[in-house]
Amino acid sequence: MHISFKPDAPPMPEISFDDFLSVDIRIGTVLEATPLEGARTPSIRMLIDFGATIGQKKSAAQITEHYDADGLIGRQVMGVVNFPPRQIGKFMSEVLTLGFADADGAIRLAGPDAPIANGTRMS
Repeated sequence: MHISFKPDAPPMPEISFDDFLSVDIRIGTVLEATPLEGARTPSIRMLIDFGATIGQKKSAAQITEHYDADGLIGRQVMGVVNFPPRQIGKFMSEVLTLGFADADGAIRLAGPDAPIANGTRMS
């Protein structure tokens, strides 16, 4: 699951801290990654391990400008694990993998700068 935003987009309206706490952002490790066949926009499908409590979840992301599938295996990423699944072509994406658009609008994945236990919740 991927949602595109423009790098120069204006700030979003304020939300309450309780609203923010309702978004469950966790660290996971990419176990498998392959090109998403049949996608209108080139995408990569991933199987991400979010630890024992959350388990393994599938995600699709439009990240092919900076990443190839093989290079993602073993990488830790951040994902929203409590959004409802979203159909991407024939693929059901269960997690929104987080990233930021660079100056050209291509996505750079968000993740820790040192190893973190899979399933750790953002705090």
